[in-house]
Amino acid sequence: MRTLSDASQQLFERSPDERFESLQSLREHCQQEKTESLDRWVPPDQLRAQPVSSRLTLGLDGESLGLNDWSFGQVCRLAGVTKDTVNRLSADTAASVMEETLPRSGKPFQVLTRDDRVRAVHGASYTRLYNADLLTMLREFATDFEPPPKGVNGATGLYCGEQDLFCFLIDPAGWAEISGEAFAPGFFVWNSEVGRRSLGVKTFWFQAVCQNHIVWDAVEVEGFSRKHTANVHDGLRDIREIIARLVESRDRRRDSFVRVVEKAAAERLGSDADKVLEVLKDHGIRRTLAKEAVQLVEAKGDGFTVFAMVDALTRVAGRMKYAGDRVEADEKAGQLLALVA
Repeated sequence: MRTLSDASQQLFERSPDERFESLQSLREHCQQEKTESLDRWVPPDQLRAQPVSSRLTLGLDGESLGLNDWSFGQVCRLAGVTKDTVNRLSADTAASVMEETLPRSGKPFQVLTRDDRVRAVHGASYTRLYNADLLTMLREFATDFEPPPKGVNGATGLYCGEQDLFCFLIDPAGWAEISGEAFAPGFFVWNSEVGRRSLGVKTFWFQAVCQNHIVWDAVEVEGFSRKHTANVHDGLRDIREIIARLVESRDRRRDSFVRVVEKAAAERLGSDADKVLEVLKDHGIRRTLAKEAVQLVEAKGDGFTVFAMVDALTRVAGRMKYAGDRVEADEKAGQLLALVA
């Protein structure tokens, strides 16, 4: 089993304006960005850096277009000058440096603009894949998947900034049995319209997700990525097929899992509280946790079935202060299902 920290890293790196509450709002944002963006093919001898109000801009077709942090870095790389060096210069001096160092021959550059800003500058070999196209595919082929519960800092698992997109999606109703334990399917998917990162996906089955969006005890982890070259759009087909395999596996396993749950709802761990506590102890469940769960089942009057105890243990674990304790308790509870598998 593996611990996946991809989404947790995003959680701590993303600012509030890069978080989205739903896939619908994220799709609308990305579609608007695609609609309002324009690819311009610019010969090298027409790519001009210009000083405007103490800032360095890019002159295209008679316009002075602003640079964001990413496109500014790309222009510096084209010129072979470090960002730190250019940032120490006045706008007039920086423009002179760029005039001397930017390429003036060869194939045209792709300059991606939106309104009066430059989003990215690439060479002729770069092929763009818009985030909106990726999300449209997900809407069609990952219909049962949704973001995880919100994490700390209000993190949603759905992110898009000026440099890239990242989505963390799970199927909360897709629990299935693998080797006698309960797992649910999920995946990460990512892309960049401006060359910040590749197009890619990582699918997995997991047992728990904490508030830091760390994925615990992941199995069957499958990854795929593709660079933004001529065949990058074929990557949408590859990602679709990978997600389709995950869905097919979920459906096949879920039927088996439903049978286990039905059996767990009928079979009892013991006839009274004392006997149930002994069974829980034999399965490595701490007495304080076991006693609280037994009391919860007694209060509800459900009877000491395997399912009732698993549900109670999970509820009690959810109130624990530390993520590690919650994950351990959830694992122990899930292992009880093996008694009726």
